[in-house]
Amino acid sequence: MSDRAKDIQVVRDLCKQYMEIAMNDRHVRMRQRFRDTNDLKLVRPPLIIEEIPWQQMNYDHALDCVCEDAELRNMEYGLRVALFRDKYFRCDNYIEPFWVVRKAFSNSGNGMHAQDISLACKHTDIRSHRYVDVLEDESALDAFTMPVIKAYPEADERNLAHVREIVGDSIPVVLQGHGIYYAPWDVITRLRGVEPIMIDVYERPEYLHRIIKCFSDAMQAEMDQMEALGLYDPRVVSLHCTPGDVTVPDASTDGAYGCRDIWFRTMAQAFSSISPAAHEEFDMQYSAPLAARCAFTYYGCCEPLHDRIDLLKKNYPNLRKVGCSPWADVERTAEQLGSNYVLSRKPNPAHVAGVTDPALIRKEIEETVSICLKHGCPCDITLKDISTVGDRPENLIEWAQAASEVLDAYYGAD
Repeated sequence: MSDRAKDIQVVRDLCKQYMEIAMNDRHVRMRQRFRDTNDLKLVRPPLIIEEIPWQQMNYDHALDCVCEDAELRNMEYGLRVALFRDKYFRCDNYIEPFWVVRKAFSNSGNGMHAQDISLACKHTDIRSHRYVDVLEDESALDAFTMPVIKAYPEADERNLAHVREIVGDSIPVVLQGHGIYYAPWDVITRLRGVEPIMIDVYERPEYLHRIIKCFSDAMQAEMDQMEALGLYDPRVVSLHCTPGDVTVPDASTDGAYGCRDIWFRTMAQAFSSISPAAHEEFDMQYSAPLAARCAFTYYGCCEPLHDRIDLLKKNYPNLRKVGCSPWADVERTAEQLGSNYVLSRKPNPAHVAGVTDPALIRKEIEETVSICLKHGCPCDITLKDISTVGDRPENLIEWAQAASEVLDAYYGAD
């Protein structure tokens, strides 16, 4: 047997293990729980761990790879990560009974490029950054261009055939499109800087409006092209680290998916320090028309939103899910969302950065669960933004166990 044939056999064996997990009753219930929650049913909240520093997570050598071929080693690693999640994390994992090949496309971009002058940090992309202000002079926006999207269906066919040849009959292989992730202010802060933007709100508001208008126009053009090219897909399971499965009224039934079949995912993390009115003026009023094209809107990430949920409701009639960060008031958030929206809770990742305290973890999860039940508010719980576990992979294992114990107490063992 050749070395490549041996590597292929490794991948196929792992695929078979993966499929056994994906098809078991627990994971069938898990995937149903994702949909039920987004359908506003009061079920056991999905418990997710994402944005993991995998370079610190090789517990018991479970992530050691043996494939020599670079492509097959990459496939092997992805499978070992999925198997690791199921074995060690007692929570809800995105394990579906097929291998996904994403539709190929290119995006020419908008002509704007950040200049990062931070020092590189070995082994991780999570680090402090320092950016050059490339938008200080208003003439810089003259270089802004509308994106051009191209699809490559021929490449899709080749990619499908290639993966199917590798995995054989060990796992089904399906072609899927993409979702929307629109975070313009995350990009603008890299181009302009957070402090200049905060000053612009008061001293150069017309310029700030011009900037965000460029980005919203570009997103409109991108959505037009992605939709026309058939690149959007409602089957994307992960909605930026939270479950995306949901029942879409009047969804496409012929596979010709468009904006009306998918989520609009957006946020304005830099605006956690400005007034709700300014937040609405410089972000919501621009993204709302884009969101209106889609089935549902999921708003928020790390920014606390408890003091501006009324504005979210007003601007996004199709609002379905709202982020509730570690800095948000959970009680105020759940009270305002009630049974009509999903509260997407983000626990504090600092609790796994050093030595874990199960009592502290349980307290935080219990607060979320008890408050959401009190207000009849569906919720999911996602531990994310984990820059480090202090080289202790046990931290995430212990977090998942402690959080699951709370859910067991309130909802019964899964």
